[in-house]
Amino acid sequence: MDLATLRDTDLAHLYAAADAYDRLHGSLGRHAQTWGTGIDHRIAASGWSGATADTARPALHRTTGELRAARSEVGLIGRSLRTGADALTVAQSTLRKALADVRTAGMSVDDRGTVSWPPASHADQRDPEDEESRERSAGQLAARITTALAEADAVDRALTARLRHYTGRARDGTGLDPVTAAGDRLDPGLLPDGLLLGAVPDADASPAEVNAWWNGLPTDEQQWLITEHPDLVGNRDGVPSAARDQANRILLPRLIAAYERGDHASDPNGELKLNGFRSIARRLRDSDGTQPPVLLLGIGSEGRGRGILSFGDPDTADDVTSLVGGLGTELQRIGGGDATRARAVYDAARRVDPTRSTASIAWLGYDAPLSAAETLDLGRARDGVDAYRRFLEGQRASHQGRPAHVTAQGHSFGSLLVGLAARKPTGLAADDLVLVGSPGTDALHASDFSVGADHTYVGAAGWDYVSHTGWYARDPASTEFGARRFAVGAGSADGTAHSSYWDDGPGGDRTSVDNIGRIVSGHGRRITEAPGRRD
Repeated sequence: MDLATLRDTDLAHLYAAADAYDRLHGSLGRHAQTWGTGIDHRIAASGWSGATADTARPALHRTTGELRAARSEVGLIGRSLRTGADALTVAQSTLRKALADVRTAGMSVDDRGTVSWPPASHADQRDPEDEESRERSAGQLAARITTALAEADAVDRALTARLRHYTGRARDGTGLDPVTAAGDRLDPGLLPDGLLLGAVPDADASPAEVNAWWNGLPTDEQQWLITEHPDLVGNRDGVPSAARDQANRILLPRLIAAYERGDHASDPNGELKLNGFRSIARRLRDSDGTQPPVLLLGIGSEGRGRGILSFGDPDTADDVTSLVGGLGTELQRIGGGDATRARAVYDAARRVDPTRSTASIAWLGYDAPLSAAETLDLGRARDGVDAYRRFLEGQRASHQGRPAHVTAQGHSFGSLLVGLAARKPTGLAADDLVLVGSPGTDALHASDFSVGADHTYVGAAGWDYVSHTGWYARDPASTEFGARRFAVGAGSADGTAHSSYWDDGPGGDRTSVDNIGRIVSGHGRRITEAPGRRD
């Protein structure tokens, strides 16, 4: 489908056709009811007998079945037309919004969907970043246009194929066969809802494209997707947080029930996941009606289990931070210890600046190492890089109003994942990095990160043996690494220092978590600094 056709088509005609088929469906239903009760059933119960009766009764009953089959086929046509019109409306809305954004940006688009912009002014020609920004914006707008056209084309082809199918049934008479009509009703490939699902962006669509698609959906269709297909909504980066939370709260009890029934008895991580799902469910129950609101932004059974829990709404918060846990982070911690850490950061940020709103997130979107031996496998961190990047990009895409100040946090092995994700040239959709208890990030200097050295913060306790190792390239707390080291409690020699960065120290000392709160709330210049270690 070309741009002009999708942009200019009046879909009211398609809805009018759906209305007409719906009326015919109702008329056939009433006619079938009248025929069945007034003629077919009455003749059958009349006691009429003989050769003529033996011929008439099957013929009358066959007519009843044909009327009902015709009603069913006509109903499917009407529903397909309406759902197809809904899906095309979504694609059209997405396209028109993208075209409006092109005009707002002072750009233009041709009939093929190519976005261009006028030559830069003499002053702007001296600023390569401005040109890069225009090129990036043009690319994003063009991608939205391409996505809308592709979705519309897919729906158009699918709807055309279905209408041809039903037309063929009408021409050869098979649409009057009750068995055939029943098969059409049960055929997954003919379900009208499938036309709307066909407009769901592909898995490789960017979070910005997903957000544009979602915002183009009518409210009732958004709710239908949440209720009927929560698996398509709950973990989709770019979908607003409130919708993800609602969908995941539908998915969570289903996952618990499935693992309790033993549906996944062959899963070697089944018990680990079930304990995690139950832990998250308890945290949600305990948090009902409390402030800040707790949102379930992700839940899944991939690998050893996936879970994302947020204290505060990242779509409206001024400051958003996402903590990636490391060694020993199993799914149960997302409802337990990691959730408690996220809440501690939320409280610290609010103490630092109560005028700003905060969302603090515990993120587990990868299989964290559960033993020291597993930390030798850097592939575990690399496997989570794309998921974390997409999550932060999704938070940017769905955020309302002015862009939030975003802080990426990594603890222990999780700091390696964050460091890998933040490496140039791709980098992270974040303004600051916080690395605590880090055994290294596979970088030799903080300037390797997209946020720059001045916005890379490191916390390392004296008794935290992990933070001294520099296993992955270099100790981030070292002077040579070039990051800004903030003060934390020394910790204890009993081995707990590695996990105490968010806890109150002796005498209620909150030096560590309050420094994290300063960074998260956009006041990184106010941290209590600590000298870097010497390699």
